[in-house]
Amino acid sequence: MRAPLFMPAHEVLPQEKLFRQSKWQRIILLFVLGYEGAGALVGGSLLVAAPDGSLMDMPVAIMHGSFSDFLIPGILLFALGILNTAAFFAVLRKTRFDWIMAVTALLGMLFWFWIEIAVLLELHWLHAMWGLPVVVGALAALPLVPSTYKQKALLSCGILSSVLYFAINIIVPLQWEGYSLASRVPSELSAIGAPTRKLWAILATPYTFLILAFGWGVLKAAGENHWLRIAGKLLLAYGALGFLWPFAPMHLRETLAAGGGTFSDTLHKILAAVTNLIYLLALGFSAAALGKRFRVYSIVTLALVLVFGVLTFKEVSGVAKNEPTPLIGVWERIDIGLFLIWVVVLAIVLLQEQRNKKTYEQPSNETRSVKQDKSKTPKFV
Repeated sequence: MRAPLFMPAHEVLPQEKLFRQSKWQRIILLFVLGYEGAGALVGGSLLVAAPDGSLMDMPVAIMHGSFSDFLIPGILLFALGILNTAAFFAVLRKTRFDWIMAVTALLGMLFWFWIEIAVLLELHWLHAMWGLPVVVGALAALPLVPSTYKQKALLSCGILSSVLYFAINIIVPLQWEGYSLASRVPSELSAIGAPTRKLWAILATPYTFLILAFGWGVLKAAGENHWLRIAGKLLLAYGALGFLWPFAPMHLRETLAAGGGTFSDTLHKILAAVTNLIYLLALGFSAAALGKRFRVYSIVTLALVLVFGVLTFKEVSGVAKNEPTPLIGVWERIDIGLFLIWVVVLAIVLLQEQRNKKTYEQPSNETRSVKQDKSKTPKFV
């Protein structure tokens, strides 16, 4: 197994790294880090040298007012170039911190492309040219990451998913003049004809992957805990449905009231019903798996979800008729917020359990450490 992060250097065995990462994976990772580092350094330098974008034949107008020029983006891109270059040499020298450097650098590039696409509101072929290698590099870097950190990262994705969805519901409505958080539902932000449709689709894309990662983390943390394994599978199904949402947008109220609804509106309603059902089932199975306190919390959450779900449903007919729905946005956002908080709590509980297992089940040797990964997850009390 890979040596602990803070193990003295003389105790780190070179063959441990070779066992976790094959030669070809390391070559791919080095290529990607070098490729992205060089590209970011050159691109960042050109943007800083000519903030008007003239050296790269890019007008400032493509940023839709997000920045007055390319100076700040150029500085950030150059910094990412330095980070990727540093990660390249860390992996090349097989340092103790190589996995931290590599993962940080690649995540930084992914974040850059995500924000860049959101600012441009356009997917360019250059994004594939520079973005796809980052994904390949991330896969090649995975063997470097200690298994305990992988599990923590998967569970932490649950927290990140809720933070992201909350942030999207703050940022995107601000881009639609006249949009009311109180009287309009979140789905209208991604409706056909909505001025925020593209932005919502771009910003919400990582949410699907974060939920899938979290579901996988719950499944791995379950061990032989049958009910928690079912909850993990349900969360995976919930996340997988996220790939269908782009094909099931609703139309704006005005269009629906004029009889312009299509099959996508029907599919939108079906997906909403299925995802809510899956979420409620996941809530129930996890409550059965994780002990009294979490069970009580889940029951209270379930009751509140049903209450605000009913309040939302009472006004939902007004959306299709383009009639006043003064508080439908409030009720639905509270409902969504309850789910987001539940995901965060579940992630924290499972992360705490991982720490408890590490504290109270100290392995005597590497063999025992391997067996510990397959142990049954105790119920929470």
